[in-house]
Order: sequence, then structure tokens, then C-alpha cells
Amino acid sequence: MKLSGKHPFFRDLTYVVGLSVCLLSLLLVGWRVIPAVPTPPIVALIMPPDSNFTNLWTAPTEAQLKRLPTNQQSLIRYGRDLIAHTANYLGPKGSVMRMSNGMNCQNCHLNAGTQPWGNNYGAVQATYPKFRERSGTVENQVKRVNDCFQRSLNGRPLDSTSREMRGILAYIKWLGSDVPPKQIPRGAGLFKLKGLSRPANSDKGLTLYTQKCQVCHQANGEGVLAEGGKSYTYPPLWGTHSYNQGAGLFRLSNLAGYVRYNMPLGATYEAPQLTDEEAWDLAAYINSQPRPAGDISRDWPNLAGKPFDHPFGPYTDPFSEQQHKYGPFKPIKDWKEAHK
Repeated sequence: MKLSGKHPFFRDLTYVVGLSVCLLSLLLVGWRVIPAVPTPPIVALIMPPDSNFTNLWTAPTEAQLKRLPTNQQSLIRYGRDLIAHTANYLGPKGSVMRMSNGMNCQNCHLNAGTQPWGNNYGAVQATYPKFRERSGTVENQVKRVNDCFQRSLNGRPLDSTSREMRGILAYIKWLGSDVPPKQIPRGAGLFKLKGLSRPANSDKGLTLYTQKCQVCHQANGEGVLAEGGKSYTYPPLWGTHSYNQGAGLFRLSNLAGYVRYNMPLGATYEAPQLTDEEAWDLAAYINSQPRPAGDISRDWPNLAGKPFDHPFGPYTDPFSEQQHKYGPFKPIKDWKEAHK
């Protein structure tokens, strides 16, 4: 059978071919007119590390200690043991003498004085003797060590010629053996926190203490004695056997800097568990609790040299003892700066 051009078959075929050409044209035009949108590159935001927590001072190694003469090694090791286990030798049940409150030096100077930002001894050898406003004199290391015994350990001073003093001094000297004279390495001592714009709040501090500290230091702050009762597994934070009001940690800025990067148990500058604000409030609660007074009658002979957070008057500035203890401290600092 012969099909003519008017047959329905040809009309349908023409329609299909035309539709296909139109679709193909649109597709080709689409490729030209609407190009594919490129995927934006992924840019990693790399923040520089905080310089306060990089390249920190570290203590000499055991391998370095073993290079020293045997007699030096022995004295340094004894000094280290005295720092770590002070109460076993010099506490209320001490084997050498009974002259302190039962705390260990490393309760305040963590890891036997080697912890970065843990009130370590990294700068002591390099910076002493030095003038200190608190005594108004040039102090040597013997004076500095005995200040700790009389204030933080609420005890009596060591004889400067005793084996115990010689051991502690030898250990401190060894710890600072790599630090140039007059230099303070990064990470030495305590971290200086930025102040609050309000007074530190001891009520908020109580809440934090209950949540984060009480399990170790107990509800009444008395700590937990180790087996045998010679020293503390967890030291008292206030009360008869804690540091007295002349101790460095009784200044709020020092205690806040201490707890910020070292407490609760397990916290470090690399893995802190408190914010700045929490550290200030917690310090306020701890230092609002009762503790031994200590003799501070001869401290700060130059009143203008008193630090902004020394909690006892008289002062040369117009601010109250309450503000000097809890803050805010910026107005005090500003006044001091303006009246130099």
C-alpha cells in the first residue's frame, strides 16, 4: 500500500520530530545560558593559639638530674620529697620536727612546684634575691621559703642551715637551672585573670563549691586526711589547718588564678573546668570562710605599695576593705595609676 504525504502517519511523525528538535534546542541553549554553579571552596578558619598557653616553662627532666654528682642528686631529691610530702617530715606528726599545719607545699605549688600556671617555682632561682613590697626589704630564697612555712603552712620558720632548708633550696635551684637570670618564663607562677566589672560573689561561689569542690574538700572545707593521719589527701581550704590570712592565696586575684586552671581535680591550663567568672566567685567563697589570722603587723610598711586586692587597711586610696577584698578592682587600679 502506498502512503501519501497527507496520511495521518506522516502528520504524527512530523509532530514527534518537531517536538524532539525543540526539546533538544532548549536543552542545548540551557547548557549555554545557565552554566553550572561552581561549589565554593571550603576555607578552614585557623585561629592562632593563645600565647599564654604555648611554649610554657617545663621542669628539668630526670635524665638531667642523673647527670649531676650523686651527693647533689640526693639533696635535690630530698628537697623534692619535702615539697611533695611536707607533712610527713614537718607536719603535726612529722618524722623530723613538728612545725606546720599538716598541708604539703605542693598543695599550693602543684606537682612539687612544676605545674605550668600551677604556682610553680620556675622563676624563683632567676629572680631572687629581689625587693618585695610586702616586707619592704630585699629578700633571699631563705626568706621566701620561710614565708610559706609561716603563712601558707601556718607554722614556724626552718633553720636556714638545716638539711631541710638546704634540700628545698637545692631543688628550687635545680628547677630553675635553665632559666636566664632576671627572666620570668611563660607559665611561671600564677595566671593573672582579667577582673570582673562587679564584685566577686561568694553566694555564687558556694553553689560552685557544692557542685565541683565539696566531694573532695568536704562541706566544711576541712579536707580529707590520708591514711595514718600524717597529711591530707585533699587539703583543707579553710579552718584551723588551712593557710592563714597572710598567705598569698588569701589575695583574691591569686586564688582565682590558681583555681581557674588547676581546679577542680583534673583541670589544667589545657583542659580547664571553670570560666573566669566562676573562678572569681569560687575564690570569693573560699576566702570568705574562717581561717587563722597570722601575724601581718609588719607587712606592707609602705602603704602605697599594698596591692589592689589586699583585704586589710589602712590604705592610701579611698576604697573600702570590702572592695579591696572582693572588687571590682579596676577603680582601685585606676586610682593607683592616677596617683603615682
